[in-house]
Amino acid sequence: MGLYTASDGHVDPYSLTQAIAKGARKYGALIFQGLGVTTLNLREDGRWVVSTTEGDILANRVVNAAGFWAKEIAKLAGSDLPLVPNHHQYLVTSTVPEVKALKREIPVLRHLEGSFYLRMERDGLLIGPYESTHTMRQCEDWMWNGVPEGFGKELFEPDMDRLEPHLEIAMQLVPCFADASIQSVVNGPITYTPDVLPLVGPDMLPNMWLAAGFGYGIIHGGGMGSYLASWIINGQPPFEMTECDPLRFGSWTTNDYVLAKARESYGMNNAVTYPHEERFAGRPTSRVSGAHEVLESEGACMQIHSGWEQPAWFTSPGQQPQYCPSFQRTNWHEAVEKEVDLVMTSAGIIDLTPFAKIIVQGRQAAAFMDYMTANSVPPLGRTVITHILSPTGHVYAELTVTRTHEDTFLVITGSGVELHDLRCWKLRNFGVECVASGERFQDVGR
Repeated sequence: MGLYTASDGHVDPYSLTQAIAKGARKYGALIFQGLGVTTLNLREDGRWVVSTTEGDILANRVVNAAGFWAKEIAKLAGSDLPLVPNHHQYLVTSTVPEVKALKREIPVLRHLEGSFYLRMERDGLLIGPYESTHTMRQCEDWMWNGVPEGFGKELFEPDMDRLEPHLEIAMQLVPCFADASIQSVVNGPITYTPDVLPLVGPDMLPNMWLAAGFGYGIIHGGGMGSYLASWIINGQPPFEMTECDPLRFGSWTTNDYVLAKARESYGMNNAVTYPHEERFAGRPTSRVSGAHEVLESEGACMQIHSGWEQPAWFTSPGQQPQYCPSFQRTNWHEAVEKEVDLVMTSAGIIDLTPFAKIIVQGRQAAAFMDYMTANSVPPLGRTVITHILSPTGHVYAELTVTRTHEDTFLVITGSGVELHDLRCWKLRNFGVECVASGERFQDVGR
């Protein structure tokens, strides 16, 4: 059984990059090659001084699109990114007579059980396996010590032993590959985030933008480039894409967590996925509520959300809190049905620890909240549901706001958008203090 996509294809990354560079120069872009960035310094006016091996560049904005160097560039600005390069190998055969005899190009083939992709490469074949979680390699040393100086277009030594299980399946599927001779094996770094999705959008630092962590390479280039350019030019994204927002990760995303999750994600690249799928590498993080042990003792089966361990459902007497994925009715169906009925007919208690809590305080706190949110500012002791709006009136975020004192507000928002929401406030803040997750953003953006 298979799925055919008529519009599928492939592109030569080098040729495409050169074509884009040619178009950029046509419209006035200056492209400098072979420069090393040595420092990044933020000026009081919000512009950046980018120091290179051939002098300084004054930039209104910096876009960190440095690939496996992106983590290094972020550190120059005093930030960090949850990125790690994995080793990715592919091989190219010499001419295969059966392929050469074809009248038209065959589609790109992706084989899930064999965990590889296969396509024509001139008169031969190109095969790129995604190795298992246990056999793949990562650039672990780069996480702590940085990319080796001068590393650019270099490659790693091939390791055909790791590819053998995948190639055997490819030979069964495409018999002519079994008799082909291997012309070259390429083993290079491919940069992963913990969830494989890229980091696209503004960082918390002023005028610092990110376009990094593209685990599937140039296929993202056109769409993400247009998305980011529209955001920079218009001051807001053309549509909301929080799953790729750089601030979906926080201080809980340690190097060890990144390594574990990126390994899991790479190794399961072609795995069958289930509804409400849970993955367990790197868990638990530091985000565990004070009620965690109590909830587990009551039979809670945990799921992860934005690093938090939170109950997905509770077992019945004699039932084990096990994760048993299925395309049909799961082992938690009856438990959730019982919980819904209980809450609808009686009452329930929920642990809200994972929700982000932000305290806004200061003499201008009420004026600030009135400016930032669409609903009326609540009086003392009252709560409202409200929204942050974009400059053109689109919904940016939904908040629950409680006025705890005349000049203090408790704001509750989703655990996955805590820094996403704070970033907007930081850019518009005018003398009030916002506190969340132990971080303070004060007197910024004035």
